[in-house]
Amino acid sequence: MTDANPVHPRKSLIFRVRKALHNRLNLKDDQADPAEIDNRIRDAVVFKGTNLWVLMLAIFIASIGLNVNSTAVIIGAMLISPLMGPIMGIGYGAGINDFELIKQGMKNLGIAILIGLLASTVYFMVSPLSEAQSELLSRTRPTIWDVLIALFGGMAGIVAASRKEKTNVIPGVAIATALMPPLCTAGYGIAIGSADYFLGAFYLFFINCVFIAFSTILLIAYIRLPHKNFVSAETEKNVQRTIFAVVTVTVLPSIYLAYGLVNEELFKEKANNFIHKEYVFENTYVAKQSILPKEKKIEITLIGENLSGRKLTSIADKLQDYGLVKAKLVTHQSGTKEIDVASIRTGLLKDVLGSTQQTLEEKNKQILLLEKELFAATAKLTEQQQAAKELYAQYPSINKVAMAKTPVWEADGTSKSNILIVQLGSKKSLSKADKLRIVAWLKVKMGVEQIKLSNEKI
Repeated sequence: MTDANPVHPRKSLIFRVRKALHNRLNLKDDQADPAEIDNRIRDAVVFKGTNLWVLMLAIFIASIGLNVNSTAVIIGAMLISPLMGPIMGIGYGAGINDFELIKQGMKNLGIAILIGLLASTVYFMVSPLSEAQSELLSRTRPTIWDVLIALFGGMAGIVAASRKEKTNVIPGVAIATALMPPLCTAGYGIAIGSADYFLGAFYLFFINCVFIAFSTILLIAYIRLPHKNFVSAETEKNVQRTIFAVVTVTVLPSIYLAYGLVNEELFKEKANNFIHKEYVFENTYVAKQSILPKEKKIEITLIGENLSGRKLTSIADKLQDYGLVKAKLVTHQSGTKEIDVASIRTGLLKDVLGSTQQTLEEKNKQILLLEKELFAATAKLTEQQQAAKELYAQYPSINKVAMAKTPVWEADGTSKSNILIVQLGSKKSLSKADKLRIVAWLKVKMGVEQIKLSNEKI
């Protein structure tokens, strides 16, 4: 007898897939008792005694790490920082509708922020190292990626906090979300009187706080922990609107900053590609390049032979081929007063002040000529050194090589073409056949027609 209502194969497959996913993603199996989760999170919210001492020490450690640009020290400070406690407490309180816990979490977080700003500001005011290092600068311009890190990191944190057994997830979350460094960077901004540093760093800290708390709310709702009932449905809606408003207001500036950051990186990439492909010449070289994404400006300083105005115009016309339609291209050459070669400017400064533009151009030509001669002499010396090494390899008895190219002057005052004079020192005198072979080899190797070879036994 057949089944009157057979199960469609597609529905059966979907059911099996859903069941498999549910089994794989189920968080109930190793979830701690709700009372244990509640006690664990509430205990971490409190800031007194041990937690307060650890917080102050972590602040000083993070400030020192930022000051000396030590990633390892900063990571250490993040690992021991107890800042995650009150933030997760706020999110947990919002998730279970416990306003007293939310107020307690906000109070303790506020105390932690004040202590962090005060301690880091005092440290940076007395520190002899005042220059902003890369670790400091990297925490002054948050973007949407920092939002995502805080969101996913917070989710990982509350998942770990709700397990029966302790894991290494919480320390990893502390490193990923990096709560302590931006707070200390904000203190650095206060110490040096920089509003940009303070606002940028504190905004990053605020992003981390909001989205760690928000991800905690989401996970609490997902695992369905016991929660208190609102006084009315209207109160519940107001709370939800407030949470949505805070999240939206927090995330919008980060999207704008991320958009600007991406555009700047794209501009740099396109500009570098343009420079590497278009500024390639035989006797002219790029001495310096400056790419300013915010100003849409590319500034190039060249040394070597001057390029014609027509050539520079043709290069500028190719900007649009690289997606740099609105970019401004400025090219400085060695024939202008804006050359950026320190050694030349220092040597010619007195002459430039009292000379005309024509005199300056003549001196630049002389310098370029001397540079060419120096390059040629260096290349020739390198070539001779290589030839000597190869002679040592071919003739082990040779232990000394000297060579120089010079003209030969006749008695009547005329001169012949340059002759390469080669003097070889060897443990034993070279045979006539060896000398002939060496002369023939050197003519090919050095590209000369006449060679005068002498050999002495050393």
